[in-house]
Amino acid sequence: MIKFGIVGCGHIAKKHINAIQEADGAILEAICDTQPERVDMFSNEYKVKGYTSLEEMLQTDVDVVNICTPSGFHADIAVQIANAKKHVIVEKPIALTLEDTDKIIHACDENNVKLAVVHPNRFRPAFVELKELVQNGVFGKISHSNATVRWNRNQEYYDQAPWRGTKSLDGGVLMNQAVHNLDLLIWLMGDVKEVYSMAATRVRDIEAEDVSTGLARFEDGSLGVIEAATTIYPKNYEESISIFGEKGTVKISGANAIHIEHLTIEGMDEAETERLIEKIKNDPWGKPGHQCIIEDMVQAINEDREPIVTGMDGRKALELVLSLYDSAEQNKPIILS
Repeated sequence: MIKFGIVGCGHIAKKHINAIQEADGAILEAICDTQPERVDMFSNEYKVKGYTSLEEMLQTDVDVVNICTPSGFHADIAVQIANAKKHVIVEKPIALTLEDTDKIIHACDENNVKLAVVHPNRFRPAFVELKELVQNGVFGKISHSNATVRWNRNQEYYDQAPWRGTKSLDGGVLMNQAVHNLDLLIWLMGDVKEVYSMAATRVRDIEAEDVSTGLARFEDGSLGVIEAATTIYPKNYEESISIFGEKGTVKISGANAIHIEHLTIEGMDEAETERLIEKIKNDPWGKPGHQCIIEDMVQAINEDREPIVTGMDGRKALELVLSLYDSAEQNKPIILS
C-alpha cells in the first residue's frame, strides 16, 4: 500500500481523502495543517495521525503528500516535500508563477520523486473518448475550438476564506476555475502559440477577475475561443469544450462538461454516433477524477513511470493563464515562450 499524507485541511482536502480511501493500493496515513482545530477535526473524523508541522509529518513513512493549501503556498511546500524524498500531488494550479513552478519541477527532478498535478477532467469518459478521436485524426484539419465556463461563484463563496479571489494566493476565474478547461484545450489541441484577451471584475467583490474572454492560436494554426465567468446567475449554466474540423464537429457540455451534446464525423454512421453518445450518457462521470489521479500515482510509483498529468502539463496550463492575464493588462497579443 502506498501511504498518503495531506497538507492543508480545507474544503478540497476532503475530496482528496475520499479519493484515497476509494483508490486501489492507497491508504491515508496522516494529515497536516497549521491550525490545530482543523488538525483535531480531520484527525478525529478520519482516524489518522495529525500534525501542525509539515516537517514532522515528513519524518514519518508517508510515500506521497497531497498539497491542498491555497495556491500561493504550493511552491514552498512542494519543494519541502520533494527535498524530504516524498512524491508530490499538487492541486491546480500547480503554482501562481512560472518561477515557482520551475522550482517545484526542479526539486522533484533533483530528488527523483514523482510529481502530479490535479487536472482530473482528463479522466471523464467523454474526454477520454474525445482524446482518442482527436488522436485518430477523424476531425481532419481543425479550424477552431472553444472552451466555455459559465459558472456561479457567489459573493458568499469568496467570503468563506480571505485568500479567495486574491491575486497573491488564489487568482480569478481563469486561474481557479477555467484552468481545468485550458488544460483540456492544450491536451486535445496541442501547445498554444499566441493569445489575446480581455478581463474584468464586474460583479464580485474580489481582487482578481470574475470574467474573461480570450483568443488563442495553437501551434498547428487553428484558433481557440476562451470564455470564463463566475458571474452567471443564479447557478452554474454551462461548461463546454467544442472542436470544429473539416470532417467533424463535437461539443461536450452540460452544467459540467460530461455529456456529448453533439457529434458528427464524416464516415461515422448514425448508429455508431448514437452508441457512443449513449455510452457516455450511461456513465458520464466514470471514476471520480481525484481517485483517478491517486490511482495513477500509485501505479506510477509501482511501475516507475511519469504520472499521466505531469508537472510540465501543469506548467503549460499555468503559462496559458498567465499569458491571458498579460494580454488583458497590456491590451495586446502575447506570444508564449
